[in-house]
Amino acid sequence: MAIEARLRVRRYDPESGGEPYYQEYETSVPEWGTVLDALIQIREEQDGTLTLRCSCRSAICGSCAMKVNGESALACKTKLVDIAPDGETVTVEPMGNQPIVRDLVVDMQPFWDKVRAVQPYLQPDGPPESGREYLAPNDAMQHLSGVMNCIMCGACVSECTVLEVDDKFLGPAALAKAYRFAADPRDDKTQERLVDLFDMDGGMWDCTHCFECVQVCPKGVEPMERIVKLREMAMDAGLEDHNGVRHSKTFADSVEHSGWLNESQLAVGSFKLTNVKDQLGNMPVALRMLMSGKMPNPIHRPIPSVREVRRVFDETERQHQQQVAESTSQKEA
Repeated sequence: MAIEARLRVRRYDPESGGEPYYQEYETSVPEWGTVLDALIQIREEQDGTLTLRCSCRSAICGSCAMKVNGESALACKTKLVDIAPDGETVTVEPMGNQPIVRDLVVDMQPFWDKVRAVQPYLQPDGPPESGREYLAPNDAMQHLSGVMNCIMCGACVSECTVLEVDDKFLGPAALAKAYRFAADPRDDKTQERLVDLFDMDGGMWDCTHCFECVQVCPKGVEPMERIVKLREMAMDAGLEDHNGVRHSKTFADSVEHSGWLNESQLAVGSFKLTNVKDQLGNMPVALRMLMSGKMPNPIHRPIPSVREVRRVFDETERQHQQQVAESTSQKEA
């Protein structure tokens, strides 16, 4: 059984000097047909100038990542019957945050440059014992299996809200790859990796927790969660001189103390008290909040069930310390 597919495709050829425009197509695909099936059929039967990138058609290579109805996805994995059950028009665009080569093809060079910047390979101090291979505990590798599922499609980078305003940010894919090796018990350069990513402009602390990369990842890698883990590793390693660390600790201390966030202290605690420049830099924001009626109440009282909140903090800290001890023993083994 065939279904009708209506696609609205963003066309653009930078070399022509023209502006981007949308072109509509109609075609028929099998009931199980995907967006990629429709695009290939259009290119082969209607418009040979339509440019797209694809390879495996099995959600393995990641080359057919593009925006479908405004959200990055693998075209080969996106069935038309799922997103347009009644024959609705499907809008297809190139990925975001990357230069457009033509139509639906983007230049992945910036993506690969950021991945290479985090040294995506193991760095042991020396060879293993004579006649032995590098060994790693099974549970440690099972933990890393999720992040190792990354197929480098770039969907997370396409949706990253930080990269939209700051191209220095390493991005979710590169930072997830950094975590994959920093957390590997066979790697002996974890501290050096953490120091680099901690101090780097555009490193681990620039993620804003928007969850977009988690939402669109076709392999469930959850890059944002890996970035959070990198931050935890850095703090456990004694790296603390950063506004991001102070922000996290101020946030947690406030909730543990009173059961809810004391917003009036969050900005103050996130910066060094001795850094007058940073403190004065917050004054315009404070004034705008005051004028719009959004200034937090300076009187901050604990909630009635604050003891239960503190109990959760204590148990979470106990579990965290246990995980740190296990990870350290694996590294030393």
